[in-house]
Amino acid sequence: MAQSEVRAAELRALSAVQRTVGPPAVVRVARGMSLFGEHAAGWLALGTAGALLDRPRRREWLVATAGVAFAHGASIGVKRVVRRPRPDDPAVEVRVGTPSTLSFPSAHATSTTAAAVLFGALLHRPLVAVLVPPMALSRLVLGVHYPSDVVAGSLLGAAVAAGARRVARRSTR
Repeated sequence: MAQSEVRAAELRALSAVQRTVGPPAVVRVARGMSLFGEHAAGWLALGTAGALLDRPRRREWLVATAGVAFAHGASIGVKRVVRRPRPDDPAVEVRVGTPSTLSFPSAHATSTTAAAVLFGALLHRPLVAVLVPPMALSRLVLGVHYPSDVVAGSLLGAAVAAGARRVARRSTR
């Protein structure tokens, strides 16, 4: 499939998401999620709170939080190499401001997935299924990412989280 056909298919999917899942209340929630996830700030704050409140596992929380920060940084690095512009099409309504014009991968999906994997392991809760789909969907509802951006971001976040868990296990031996 040609790149233009892929882009057209992604734009159709993005437009369909906005038409289907775009009432004002959903957009407001998506904007709140966007603010929470901007520069991974919400996840970094939660990880720091975990480190402060869970003294016996402070080190684990700090390692997990560092993993989230690394995941966010990795997504920014990939964005600067790939340089894919954000969606710009009359069929897509951009519903929130962004800190850059770069789209691939979604840093929100990357940091959210890393946080869900790493914090979920510490809390013994399946956070990936609860946190990742809403954040990924919010990026589409807001019209700032193509579907492949959020998929790639989630895969990158999961890979960084897996690496962070391996490093953490090795350092505790």
